[in-house]
Parts: sequence; structure tokens; C-alpha cells
Amino acid sequence: MADSLNSSSLAAPPPDLRLAAIVDSSDDAIISKSLEGIITSWNVGAARIFGYETGEVIGRHISMLIPPDRLQEEPQILRRLQKGERVDHFETVRVRKDGRLVDISVTISPVRDASGTIIGASKIARDITEQKRAQLEMARLLDQMKQADRMKVEFVATLSHELRTPLNAIIGWLEILKDGPLNPGELEEGLAAIERNARSQVQMIEDLLDMSRIETGKITLDLQNLDVPAVTSAAVAAIESVVKAKAIRLTTAFDSINGTVMGDRARLQQIIWNLLTNAVKFTPKGGRIHVTLERVNSHLELAVRDNGIGISEDLLPVIFDRFRQGDSSSTRRHGGLGLGLSIAKHLTELHGGQLIARSEGKEKGSTFIICLPVVATHFEEGKSAAKLRNSEVDAEHDDANLHGYRILTVDDDADSLRVLKRILEKHLATVHAASCVDDALAALSGFRPHLILSDIGMPDRDGYDLVREVKKLPGGASIPMVALTALMRPEDRVRSLRSGFQIHLGKPVNPEELIAAVHNLLSLTNS
Repeated sequence: MADSLNSSSLAAPPPDLRLAAIVDSSDDAIISKSLEGIITSWNVGAARIFGYETGEVIGRHISMLIPPDRLQEEPQILRRLQKGERVDHFETVRVRKDGRLVDISVTISPVRDASGTIIGASKIARDITEQKRAQLEMARLLDQMKQADRMKVEFVATLSHELRTPLNAIIGWLEILKDGPLNPGELEEGLAAIERNARSQVQMIEDLLDMSRIETGKITLDLQNLDVPAVTSAAVAAIESVVKAKAIRLTTAFDSINGTVMGDRARLQQIIWNLLTNAVKFTPKGGRIHVTLERVNSHLELAVRDNGIGISEDLLPVIFDRFRQGDSSSTRRHGGLGLGLSIAKHLTELHGGQLIARSEGKEKGSTFIICLPVVATHFEEGKSAAKLRNSEVDAEHDDANLHGYRILTVDDDADSLRVLKRILEKHLATVHAASCVDDALAALSGFRPHLILSDIGMPDRDGYDLVREVKKLPGGASIPMVALTALMRPEDRVRSLRSGFQIHLGKPVNPEELIAAVHNLLSLTNS
């Protein structure tokens, strides 16, 4: 047994060898140096971190690992070591053999001889490059979050301001109209102001809804062959009154276009209108806006150029970001939510195109260019039979006569009911108004409507409850039903049509669109 123990003791490596094995197996760099800074030992971890093999560094000064701008660190460390002090977790930067910088955390301890005299130093260096990179990324993301939070706060303040401003004009003119009779000029001015500000609010709400649809990927395009010059002319015509009010000179130059552009007419007109309103907003009174349309290689370019306030160099790269505005302060000169350009860019990209912004700087004007791909086929002039038929139906709706038709309207909002009743009775319909589902069901047997026009979102029982109850009644399945609602998400439209409504209209509804839909549906069901 003694011989066995002795042989085991003899087989064990000496302490110095065990220590060397531990040092070499460490992932950290373990280096020793003299008080003069000369490297005396170098482990495998040091070779991995700094790229030098042992023979390349032993006997050389430690400064070979220190970047020039940090050379002052070594004398300071040596002075502390000579005093017997320890340097713990000192974060710094060192340079590798290949010249790359590496972030390290260093712990340096004095090395003493048998008599306690300090004869050198032992350094343990850990590579913290990835940790530093992660910290920087975290800081960047935190900064982005703070910036997004600031933008959100600014946007909410802007939204409140932009919604309250037209409301102030609307309510103010309504109070004036209530005070007493006005002369024809004042009445016309007041009604125009109310309409203008109400439409402004509608546009803001539509922009918010469009941005929500874009973010959720729920915008769909009705693709067809487009007559782009005609679409552009329609957008230009829509902006003419504002242009004239600011005495802006608006000119157009359209080249003949060979080839077909596939797109959604309404959405493309919205893109162009957004760019034109943006140009009008930022062009001073008496300024110029020029709209050009030309074929460039395999795409069509529609450019809106103005000589307005221009775009600063720092704003140009982020001009299409949502809620982004050059000035969000309370003293800003131009209103809006900062959504128009972002929406225009997304809609253009949905068409497979690109929206480009250019400006030479402040007070030097701006240019926005819509690039759309062109399909190299002959553009057929005229309308298809279906389009012609639809045009003829639409023309009939201009003077649609609802005489003899009984229409039941259902809405919990009394003002909405009065407006609907007036619009329908203007076209000679007989109207019964109900403020809730129960009242509507009670009126069915006596009134016997040819059509039901109902809101969806109502207290207690909603429009879905109404359509379900109506379909249960004898003959109820044959009564056409139109949903007129503020619930305008794609899923709301799908649900209303699946539940039994034949048509889904959004609030606020255009009276002509309402009458056209009602007349068309009554014509189909009573033919």
C-alpha cells in the first residue's frame, strides 16, 4: 500500500506544472511583466485575444499592445503597482497584431519575491468587445425609444391642436348662425367655413386610418389600366381653389405616354393630391408649382416641383418618416399631422414604384418624384362595356328618384338620423327613423320598409343584432340592408357583409354616394 501511495505521489505533476496548465487553459489573457513594462510571460488566452504568439512578445515592452492615444495609461499603472496597489476591472482598449482594437477589462496585481519586494506585475485581461457592443446597441435602442416617445408626445399635442382648430371654427360659426339672421354673404361665408373645416377633420381621420392600415398590411389595391394624365389632371383640379387663394402659379407639362401603368386610380390620385397639397402648404403666396409627367426608360416619372421653403439637409433623409415634421413647436407656421408624405410613399411602393424627395436646402424649393413601372403594351383608349355601364348607372344617380320607396333608418345619434332623413326625403323617399334596434323592429310590421339603412355601433343591441333579427322575420330575408357606420376596418367591412348587409358605407358619407348606393340596391332588388 505504501509503495502504491508513493508511486501515486511521484506520478502527480509538480505544483508549477499544474499552475502552468491552469494558466494556459484560461480563456482570459494572463500576462506578467517587469516593473519596467517588459513582458515576461504570455498564455494561450493572450495569444487568442491579441493575435501574437509567445515568441513574438516575450522581452518586448507592453506598450506594443497600447494604442497611441492611451500610452499615458501605462506609467500611471506602473506607479500604482510600485506602491503595492492593485488595479481592479479597469476597462480600456488595446490593439491586436492585425491592428484591430479590442475592448478589455484588466485586473493588475503586483508580484512580490520571497522578501516581499515588488518585482513585477501580473495582468489578467478579459475581452469585453461583445459586451461593449451589446451596451452600445442597448444605448442606441434606448435612445431610439426616447426619440419615439418624444415624437409620440409631440404628435399627440399636434393632433389635439389640429383637431381643435377646425372645431373652433365650426363651433364658432354655428354660434354665429344661432344668434340671428345673417345677410346672404355672411351665411355663405359661414357655411363654407363649416364645410371646409369639417372636411379638414375628415382628411385627418382618413390619414390616421390609412397609416393604421399600412402598418397592419391591410391596404388593398383595385388594380386596373390607368390613364395617368387623366388621374393627375383630376388631382390638379381638386387643388385649384387652394392654389388660387394663395395666388400660386400652377403649371403642368405632360408628355405622351406609351405603355400602360397598372394601379389603383383612387390611391394614385391620393398620392398626387398629397404631394400637391404639401407643395401648396410650403410654397409662399405668389410662388410657383410645376407638375411634369414623362416616360423615362421602363418607368413613368411624375414630378411635383415648387419654389417654396425647401428641405434642410438633416431633414431630407427622414422626410418620409411618419409623424415627422420640420417644425413641431407651438410657433410653427404650417399645420398638419406629418402623415401625408409617409402615406404617399407607402402607397407608391404598393404600386411597385418609388417616391423620391430632392431639395438643395432651405428656401431653395423641393421636388417630389413618383416613379411607376410601365407595362409595355398598347394602351386601349375608351372604356370597357362594364365601365360604360357603370358610368351610365352613376349618371342616373345624379338625379336618382326614390319616390314610392319606404326606407327605415336606424342610428342612436339623433343628429345623424336627421341628416339621413333630410338627404333621403330630398330624393322623395318616405323615411321612418328609429334610434335603437328595438324601435326599428317594432316599426317593421306597420312601416313595411323597402330598405333598411342602419348604424352598427349602438348601445345595448347593435346593427348585427338588427340584421339577425330581421332575417328571422317572415319576408325579412328579402329586405335589403345597408350598413352606415364609423367602423371602417377591413375586418369590419367583411363582418358586416357576412352578417347580411348588402352594402357597407363609411361615416361621414357623401350624400351622392349614399343615394347612388340606395338607388342601385333598390333597383336591383325590385327589378
